[in-house]
Amino acid sequence: MPAKASRIIHHLMLSSDDNTGSEVKVSREKTIDPGLEALLDLNGEVFPMDNGFWTKFEAWKVVPSEQIPHGVRYSLTLHDKYNKRIIGYDNAHAIKPKRSNFAAKKKTWDHKHKMEKVEDYEFESAGKLMEDFWVDVEAIQNV
Repeated sequence: MPAKASRIIHHLMLSSDDNTGSEVKVSREKTIDPGLEALLDLNGEVFPMDNGFWTKFEAWKVVPSEQIPHGVRYSLTLHDKYNKRIIGYDNAHAIKPKRSNFAAKKKTWDHKHKMEKVEDYEFESAGKLMEDFWVDVEAIQNV
């Protein structure tokens, strides 16, 4: 889902009764992620597949921080029939930067595991996270 589709602009009109006749306009932007409740509802769910692979979902709300600005702690994983993690999306820890000298250190903890390789993941929304995860699961299943 495009990021624009998950944003709603709220305009609040407040009137002043101080006899000045002035009107105060306050604008507030609030982000709404329709996929968030679906992701939170999947917390603790394990889905076995016909080929012995299985997926596991963990997700819960946390206080937003510099490392988790969206306020959702998550782990979405695909495991093989031997219980080895094949792919995983999570934000449980920081990732090591690829270059150490002058590379900027990423503040958010969102990342993706592909077997032993860890790469940056740009969290847009819970819905997009689930979509990206299932696209990877399907790609692996079709190999």
